Amino acid sequence: MNDDDVRAALQRHWAASDANDFAAEHAIYAEQAVLEYPQSGERIRGRQQIEASRRAQPDPKRFVVRRTLGGGELWITEVVVTYDKAPVHVVSIMEFKGTQVIRETQYFGEPFAPGSSRAQWVEPMDRGQHSPGQQFPKE
Repeated sequence: MNDDDVRAALQRHWAASDANDFAAEHAIYAEQAVLEYPQSGERIRGRQQIEASRRAQPDPKRFVVRRTLGGGELWITEVVVTYDKAPVHVVSIMEFKGTQVIRETQYFGEPFAPGSSRAQWVEPMDRGQHSPGQQFPKE
């Protein structure tokens, strides 16, 4: 799989995630994939278990991809995930073997108020709340 194919697979993955299309969302994972959430200390083994854990989440989710970077076997996506109208910034690190993800690590960060001590050097940026069909530019 070349980088363009992986980028297209990632676009399909995140679009399916946003549409709550669980079957399409999880097609990118190898059967023995591992998903880790370091902040909560959780590890989920296997595509079926990863999908089941996501189906069990009670709140609807929306996804806005801010950017995707990578090449070869390693890809990083910055995503804003909105759970019950509250945005959370997520970094997804995916490791590929061939055409499928064998390991994904996700880091979550909640928005916080800007610091007044640096206000003179700061310009506001879009926090990535969801609007249908929204995609942020590639960098």
